[in-house]
Amino acid sequence: MTWEPKIMRKVRVRNSQKKGVLAKLLTAVAEAGGNVGSINLLTETSRHVVRDVTITAEDEKSLAAVLAAMEMNEGTRIIEVRDEVLELHQKGKIAIRSRYPIESLTTLRRVYTPGVAEVCNRIAKDPSQARLYTSISHMVAIVTDGTAVLGLGDIGALAGMPVMEGKAMLMETLVGLSGIPILLNTKDTEEIIKTVAAISPTFAAIQLEDISAPRCFEIERRLQAMLDIPVMHDDQHGTAVVTTAALMVATREAGMDMKKAVIGQIGLGAAGQAIGQMLMRLTGSPVHGADLNQEALSRFETLGGVKSNLKDIMATCDIVIGTTGAPNLIKPEMVRKGQIILALSNPNAEIDPDLAMEHGAAFAADGKSVNNVLGFPGIFRGAVDANAPRITQEMLVAAAETIASMTPPGELVPSPLDKKVHLAVAKAVADTAFKQGIARADYVPYVEE
Repeated sequence: MTWEPKIMRKVRVRNSQKKGVLAKLLTAVAEAGGNVGSINLLTETSRHVVRDVTITAEDEKSLAAVLAAMEMNEGTRIIEVRDEVLELHQKGKIAIRSRYPIESLTTLRRVYTPGVAEVCNRIAKDPSQARLYTSISHMVAIVTDGTAVLGLGDIGALAGMPVMEGKAMLMETLVGLSGIPILLNTKDTEEIIKTVAAISPTFAAIQLEDISAPRCFEIERRLQAMLDIPVMHDDQHGTAVVTTAALMVATREAGMDMKKAVIGQIGLGAAGQAIGQMLMRLTGSPVHGADLNQEALSRFETLGGVKSNLKDIMATCDIVIGTTGAPNLIKPEMVRKGQIILALSNPNAEIDPDLAMEHGAAFAADGKSVNNVLGFPGIFRGAVDANAPRITQEMLVAAAETIASMTPPGELVPSPLDKKVHLAVAKAVADTAFKQGIARADYVPYVEE
């Protein structure tokens, strides 16, 4: 089974300039249960060597044991222990910057008063001009109430801000959209709908994020009906798109016909419901669903799914998808030869992919590789560029097919850092909007400035 370190620290050490000190230090780290990453030489004299050593550990207790072992190593002194993850997040990861420098009164008068009045009057006479003359054309609200953050659960909107910033960074970096985090200090469905609708004129699209089920279904549905801009709950549809793309690749490589395969969905929260729905639309066959929540099971059955349970799904299904949030739920002995297993819960999967493969799975992956970062940037870019009023199922399928088509041989999905993939997804989504007759703007492909 693959060991996944949970904690990373950079430890600055000063070692005596003696033979074997570094080797003994690295051995001490390993014996204490830690792993060594990069080692960077900073300074060296005839008496001492100062290095930065990156250490990973499973938890805080393990980290403390590793640091104690390093401190006890003869000839070693710890100078500093740094948490680079926390340092990277200090003062936030995003900022709003001016596109033009204001270095003269002439420029000031053009971007602000009195010149800006002309632009305001144009928009007042023709509201559609706002897309041309303001940042609305590339602004996307990333809205959360913090009730379903990653695998952490209901930690509140404020604690979810680092995730929202990360989403904004990905949007800007990969497709040039300006994601603006919106933290809602309420869990009330009506208040959330009312608030998002009220702020919607600022944005070209709304991305709902980390809102718990079943509230997320009603919030998305009602906002889609109220607003004439795209509204998408990424935990549902972004995850469904990338999961479907991964299955397209996995079934192709395994020689399995996805339309004839028996598919099981374990966990029927936001992601599970959306994945099941997308696969049922694609295959025309019911998906078997399992969840401890009877209301979720009933909802899935209403959508065309079949009520089932973990044991039966593992025993009868060719494809198994897990979105339960329950680590190690799938036991190795449950795996059948030739199954495709996507255990997508983060940060800990229902079964380690390597372990699943060892016990006969044809393909196995977790949420670290099958991640919705491959979906939402391009989906929103394409919908915004086409000025579509909504994101349709056909647009989502086009995104999934594009991701699958651009997956390199031997891989389950493309690299999430490959901008060509995201821009291809955007084009496919926009093209589909045009084919469906819902695009309201000439499509101009995004080009990095």
